[in-house]
Formats: sequence, C-alpha cells, structure tokens
Amino acid sequence: MTQYLGELLIEQGKLDKEKLDRALKLQKGSGERLGTLLVQLGLLSERDVAQGLAEQLNLPLVAPDGYPEVPLLDGQVTPEFLKKAKAIPLSLHHNCLSVAMADPLDHYIQEALELATGKKIEPQIGVPADIEAAFQRHYGNGTSSMAKVVEDIAGPAAEQELDDIQHLRDLAAEAPIIRLVNSLITRALEARASDIHIEPFENRLTIRYRIDGVLRNTEAPPVRSTAAVISRIKVMANLNIAERRLPQDGRIRLRIAGREFDMRVSTVPTMYGESVVLRILDRTSVPLEFAALGFTSAILPTFKALLGRPHGIILVTGPTGSGKTTTLYTALQTLNTPDKKILTVEDPVEYQLEGINQIQVKPQIGLTFAHALRSILRQDPDVIMIGEMRDLETARISVQAALTGHMVFSTLHTNDAATSVTRLLDMGVEDYLLTSTVSGVLAQRLVRILCENCKEPYTALPELASHLGFQQVEADHSVTLYRARGCELCSGLGYRGRICILELLVLSDQVRQVILNHGDATAIQRAAIAHGMITMYQDGLDKVLGGLTTLEEVVRVTQES
Repeated sequence: MTQYLGELLIEQGKLDKEKLDRALKLQKGSGERLGTLLVQLGLLSERDVAQGLAEQLNLPLVAPDGYPEVPLLDGQVTPEFLKKAKAIPLSLHHNCLSVAMADPLDHYIQEALELATGKKIEPQIGVPADIEAAFQRHYGNGTSSMAKVVEDIAGPAAEQELDDIQHLRDLAAEAPIIRLVNSLITRALEARASDIHIEPFENRLTIRYRIDGVLRNTEAPPVRSTAAVISRIKVMANLNIAERRLPQDGRIRLRIAGREFDMRVSTVPTMYGESVVLRILDRTSVPLEFAALGFTSAILPTFKALLGRPHGIILVTGPTGSGKTTTLYTALQTLNTPDKKILTVEDPVEYQLEGINQIQVKPQIGLTFAHALRSILRQDPDVIMIGEMRDLETARISVQAALTGHMVFSTLHTNDAATSVTRLLDMGVEDYLLTSTVSGVLAQRLVRILCENCKEPYTALPELASHLGFQQVEADHSVTLYRARGCELCSGLGYRGRICILELLVLSDQVRQVILNHGDATAIQRAAIAHGMITMYQDGLDKVLGGLTTLEEVVRVTQES
C-alpha cells in the first residue's frame, strides 16, 4: 500500500522515482510510514502527503476551516490521547463519529475511540498542522498554535531591552523563533501567496499574505515577538540586524518540501519597528507558456511574429506586479536557441533561466542599467532584455542597439500601450528614432481566475449585455456569465490563480504617422484600434464570456465600465 502511495504521488507530479526510492530504502530500516518519511526528508509538505492519502484511501480531506471551534467530545476523550493520536473529532451524526486523523491507517486509534465513545468511527484525512492548530484552539487555554510557539521563548529574556544587538542575535537563533518563522513561510507557500507582509504596530503584529493579488490577514504571533521575528528574517537574508533606521534589501534561499524557493526581502523603518515584505519567487509555479499566461489566438500569432523579427524593440507595460517580467521571460525562453546569445540586465534577477546570461544591476558600485547596457553591447548579443527603461540614457542606448541589429526587450510603467509611446517621447527619445525601432507595445494586467470547482453561472440582464457590447446578444439568445461563490478548494474566495488580460499595439504605418504628427495617446490608440488592436478591456470581456473570470475583476483592473 505504501508503494501505491508513492506511485500515486509520482502520477500527481509531486515526487519523482529517485526520491521515492530513497525514501523507501530509509523506510525499510526505520519502519516509519512512507508519508512521514517524505515530510521529514523535506521532499513533500504535510498537505501534499495528506492529499495523496485521501486519494489513495478514498477518504475526504478536511479543509483548514473544517474543524469545530469547540471540543466535540469534551470529557469523553482525554486531550492527552487526542494529542498523541493526532486526531480531532469533527462531527456526530446518529451513531457515527467523524474524526480527522493524521494517520487513518492506525486501527488502534479507531478502536480506542470506538470503545471510549460507543460510536462507529468514520475516519477523515487531516493535515497534521491543521490538527495541531485545532487542538491548541480546543485545549490550549485559548492560545493559538503560533502563540504557543512564542510562549516557548525564554520568558524574562523576551521582555528585556531589545537595543542589545547580541540579545537580538540570541533571540533570532532560538529554536521557537526559528520554528515560528518557518511556520509563517510554510503556511504562505501552502496558501499560494506571492508576498508575506510583516507589519508592526503599537499593540499588535500583523501578518498578511498576498494571494492572487489580494492581501489577506492571517494568524499573527503576539506583539512581544516582533523584534525576534524580524531579527530572524534579517539573519536569514544576511542583513544588518543592528541597522534599524534605514531600509535594507536582501535575499533568502530555502528548500521546502523538496522545492527550491527564493525570497526577496525588503525592510523599511516605521513608527513601531521595521515593516518587512518577503516576495516569494517560485519558478516551478510560473508557467513560461504563452497560452497559460492568457495569450489568445487573437493576440499570440501577432506577438510571435514580432518575436520573429531580427531587430527592434518590444516593450511590455503595466503596473508593478502585473506579470511583465514573466511575459518577458516567456518570450526569452521562446527565443532561447543555441544559435542566439541572450543577455539580460535586471533589478533584481527574479528567476534564473538556463542558457541565458543574466546580470544583476548594483547602483551602489555604479553598475546601472545604462552602464551594464553599454558593456553588454560589446558582448556580441543577439537578444537583450533590460529590466526597465527608467531614464533617457537607457532608452537611447536601447534605441541604438535596435538600430544596429539587436532585438531589445524592456518594460515601462504606464497605464496602457499607447501611453508608453508618449512616455518615451516625453523622456526625450526623438520621434523618428522611436518609429524606426519600436516594433510593438504589449500592455497587461492580471485578473483572478474563477475556481472551476465552485463558479456559478447566471444569465446576464439584456441591458447589461447590450451595454457591454457582447456580440452574442440577440432576440432569442441570452448571455451566460459566471460569479465567484467560494469552496474548500479556493479557501472560500471563489478564485484560484491569475491570468493576463492584454492589448498589443503594433506600430503600423498608420500609427507611425500619428506619432510623427505628434498625436497624443488617445490619437495613437484610436489609430491602433482602427488597425485591429484589441484593448485590454475587450480581451477581459472575452475571458469573462469564456468563464475564466468575472466582470467585476475586469472592471477592477481596467477601471472601465
């Protein structure tokens, strides 16, 4: 049966045969359950193993919010037994007791519960961390599992004056604080968070996760642990824990559940301590495929045609966190063949790409975008990617690179594709050079994808459908849209994952003429639409009709109605 669990995990893509063989060899000598060994070796998370067990045994997996708020059989079963058994009673129906168990194959626990309660036991799969959290809620005198970890910190020491740097180092090295910070990171990864925000206030410490672009509060440790938590993160990121008056930036590399994670760490001083943000960079979760990013058949052929040109500038624009870098990486991956030399200049290098030379800018030593760009032109590249066109010098070198036969990719922070053209003109790039070198501008936003398990169809009012301009509106046809409902799989949000909505402005002869005539962004956009450009809003409406997202999401990111 354990072998079957391993094969199942391989089929799910969570494990490979080499790692399974390694765990099975250790299992022969230890006698441990395979799932337990996989977690102990750091090859899988507890939740991955629990999901595999649930499928293997055909038992339900208990969601994190599926545990009762109060003990179900208080007095009938001792807390000590439940803690040792890693089991929590969930519900009682007639003569059947549902119990969340970390190990549903332990028949001794089921028999003991049947004897103690006189009920038939219906086991369900529980993630050990969720069972522990429920146990602490029920029997820990109101103390959460996270707060319990903090209680393990030496009491008097935690209350000492925190200006002592050595004391901060000692706190950061204590096992309870290490477990606490690891728990914060692991929970963020399980929730598919892209960022962890740690914010100190006068009477509390706030922890928030950004999930699918939206911040959500989560359980936070007591305020007295603030200095220790922040110091631990700074130690992990090789930052100066003695410096609390200036912002700092660092990087953490971790291996969790068999996967490598990079985290960008940023600290800034606030009124009540340092605010810390960890950006989680997980390359395995980033699909470097155009279709997965949201490119449709209306845009992808044109964009690939631009990529196929021997030289020119392709710009990707949008606000921070709109997926610009991922789109550029996907384009580079498409062009990454043995006959091409690709160089990038980035701040920071988010993901390392095999076969591509990536340069991290370091302004403190004079290695700026412009300086690096001048140097890499002497490296005989075919394709160049510049993280961002921040100034006129970088823009002019990029134009010169495109004029001398290089393909150049870069990003800008503008609201739409047409505004990017006027931004470059405002920066001081001559219009005749811009029209000679820029091939196209791709603008994008990220919208949340509806959860496939719980999205709910509804018929749009004819007035709304007509106002939105859906072509399907006819006398005898209705338009079906979808709304977010929420379920266990999406943690009640109704959304799971994100996808791009896009607009691609190709510099056609008509658009170039408008630019040379000093037309504004509106005139440029009008000319592009007349030449076939689909706006972001229209692309978003197409994805609404396709059941990928909601109208509310498209309006939220495009601010159109």
